[in-house]
This record gives sequence, C-alpha cells and structure tokens, in this order.
Amino acid sequence: MCTVAISDRAMGRSLISESGRRGCEVNQVELNNGCMVAKHVWLMGLCTVAFTLCASSSQPRDVAERPKTDQAIAFQVSVPQGSPSQGMPHAQAVKPLKLTPHRIALANGKVFSLNLPDALDIRVAAQGLKRVRFMAKSPDSRIFVTDMFDLTDNRKGTVYSLDGFDPKSGTFRTTTKYLTGLRNPNSVAFYVDSAGAQWLYLALTDRLVRYPYRNGDKVPSGQPQVLAPFPDYGLSYKYGGWHLTRTVAIGSNQKVYVAVGSSCNACEEKEAVRAAIVEMDADGKNQRLFVRGLRNAVGIKWVDGKLFATNMGSDHLGDNKPEETFYTIKPQQHYGWPYCYQYQARVYADDQFKQSSQKVNCGTVPLANAIFPAHSAPLGLEYFADSQIDRLQNVFLVALHGGSKKSLQRGYRVDRVQPGKAPEPFITGFLQNGMIYGRPVDVLGMGSVGFLLTDDYAGVVYYVSKRKT
Repeated sequence: MCTVAISDRAMGRSLISESGRRGCEVNQVELNNGCMVAKHVWLMGLCTVAFTLCASSSQPRDVAERPKTDQAIAFQVSVPQGSPSQGMPHAQAVKPLKLTPHRIALANGKVFSLNLPDALDIRVAAQGLKRVRFMAKSPDSRIFVTDMFDLTDNRKGTVYSLDGFDPKSGTFRTTTKYLTGLRNPNSVAFYVDSAGAQWLYLALTDRLVRYPYRNGDKVPSGQPQVLAPFPDYGLSYKYGGWHLTRTVAIGSNQKVYVAVGSSCNACEEKEAVRAAIVEMDADGKNQRLFVRGLRNAVGIKWVDGKLFATNMGSDHLGDNKPEETFYTIKPQQHYGWPYCYQYQARVYADDQFKQSSQKVNCGTVPLANAIFPAHSAPLGLEYFADSQIDRLQNVFLVALHGGSKKSLQRGYRVDRVQPGKAPEPFITGFLQNGMIYGRPVDVLGMGSVGFLLTDDYAGVVYYVSKRKT
C-alpha cells in the first residue's frame, strides 16, 4: 500500500489518495480501474498522476518526474485504441465509432472498401496523381496540393491547383499543374500581407520559397523569393532514413513556421535547424529556433492562436515504443529527441544518450496531448469547430500514414482526437489482410459538411461529406 499527497493548488488544500484496494479516491472522485472524468480539467490531470503513483510504490529509475503542463483546448494525455498501453489508468474509455464499408472504385481498376461512419459518404475527388501530400486553400478558394512524385529524393515534384469543385458529385472539374520540376515539395501555404499582396509559400527539401500570387493564376505571376535554406543531405537517403520533407504553416501573428525533420533515426545533430521548428517573419527575416527535439513533425497547424504538431518517434526502441505524439507546441521548449521519449504517459531517457554532455533533462519535456501506437506515422491534422457532421464537432482528425512494418498493422487510417479521450479510428481500410490500398497524409476542411483527404500511395484526393437524407 502507498499513500500519495498531492497539493491542490486550485482549491488550496491537499488531496490524499490511498491504494491497496481496487481503486483510489481523490477528492471524492472514484478511480476504478482508471481515471474517470473529474469536474475540473486540472483535477483530471491530477487523477492520472495520483493513480499512476498509487499503482506502484516505485517508478522505473529512468522515468522522469513530470511537471504539470498547460493543456490547450482541455486536452489530457490519452492512450490510443489498439496501443500496447491501452487500458492504462490514465486512459478514458471511448465508445467506439461504428464504421461501415464504403465501396471505392478507382480509374485504374482497383476496387476496395474504406470504413467510416455510416452517416458519411466518401468519393474520389481527384485521382491519377503520384505522391500527393499536403493541401491549402488559396485566397480565391482554390485547392492547391503538393505532389512529391515518388519516395526518392528527386526534382520531379509538382504543385497542382484543383479547380471547379462540385459538392454534389464531390469532384473537381480540373487538375492543373501550377509548378513543376520541384525538389520534394511537401507543403504549401498562402498569406496576404499588410499591403494586400498575396503570396504562395512552398516548402522544399533545401529551401523555403514564396511566389507572388494572383487570383485565377494558372502559373505563378512572378519569380520565387528564397526565404530560408535548409540542409539537404542525410545518412544515405532511404525512405525512413533521413527526413527530407519540410512543412510550412503561417500563424495569426503574421509569422512563418517551418518544421524540419532530423537527418537520422537517432543522433545528435550538427545543424541546430534539424529536428526543429523555425520561426521567421513573412519575408524571411528574423529567423530563430521556435522549438527543438521534434524528430519529424511533418504535420503542423495553427488553431485558435495555438500551434499543434504531430511527431514521429525513433525506430530503434522496438515495436511498441516510443509512442507517436500530438502536441500543443510551446515556444522555446525542447521536446526530447534524441535524448528522451514518451511511453505510457511518462517520459524516459534513451539509454543510447545517457552519457552525452548535450543531453536534456527529461523531466522538462512536455507530455503529449494525445499519443498513437508506435510506428503509426501521424502526419496531417485538421480541427473541426462547427462541423455539421455527427460526432465531428470540436475535435481533430489526424492522418496516420502507417509504418513500413505492415505486420504491426499500425496507422493506415484516420483517427479522431478529442479532448480528454483516447484517439479512435474514424476511417480505416487502407491496409487489409497485408495489402496496402492507401496511406493517408493530410486532412483539409471544406465548409461545415465535408473535408478532403490525400492519399500518397494511391495518388488520390478523397472528399468525405455528410450523407444526404
């Protein structure tokens, strides 16, 4: 039996939890095989800590003591369905969504089913593309999408404009090549400056550029401006070896943010810009490191003045750890890599770097808002505030690209992530009986009744919408 006293700063008293029976009591909130929802988000976070401490009288020696973290949009640490850590005390049970098969027939003859809530329809909005990646809506409401061509480090990439969307058929009338001959274009964004000038920002492996943009342009109306160079080499590139994607997002503070992946699986980087997010002015000036220690944060997005990011952990710690993570990004934080990793709602030190003079204190590494099973490869994300789609209000959708080890059956789906609950499958079927039918990349809202989803394996953009009655 152990007794744990936890200071309740919000209420000005101490909470005492005692274990040795089936559950713990914390301020009259019963913990029975796990934390129930408390009356206050702050107390809900304490539930997790209290029960974890009660469950064992001692912690592993390499686990870091956790400071309390600020949880944006009322998030608490949650465990994904199907995770080895599902069922841990901090996970709140989620009633699974009922997913039903929806038939997909592509122009190349492939026919299969994707599973999603019955109240939704899914249609092929654009197809015949290659390695189609991230999307953005232009000032004149066109959809622009990047295409990296294939898995190699190449200069065959394209940016497409998708025009003439018909919500009734769920398809685009035309797909036009806006830019070609690009080195691994992963991400695109738009910005209108204080003078009213419109810009298209494009994140390439070796640089961030921007083009002047005019409504209705079929090709750029001016030459690109190079805003920032990036390291463009790694340890003998092979898919998953070094990370050549760069992702750009623009905040409501008029700043530009670029996520740059690591040069390796687990190493101490020579260039500070690796495994980091960089902040700069809209014209590229005043560049600085915003955060460090994110091994490969391919998905970043601003929502309500906060920057959210997905991140992929190292591959050398086995099939089940580290878990993949989803954060609210805090300026000047170090998120641990390569020195620390998260597993089962705790942060551990990686033995490989314990003797390093550069190591960080793992006790200062923030816990993620939500976690996904190891090797799920979370990428793009979208927040739905006022959706008319049932059970898609005030939640995120996160695309899980899937790992190379198919036998783990991790990822290859889209998950719903909502505050205080474990992520749950929202669209599945991209991996069936060992056969890959697709790999989700990015999600982009289309009004209140639908959203787009890119798939860089099938070269498809899907449109998911509320089923008409």
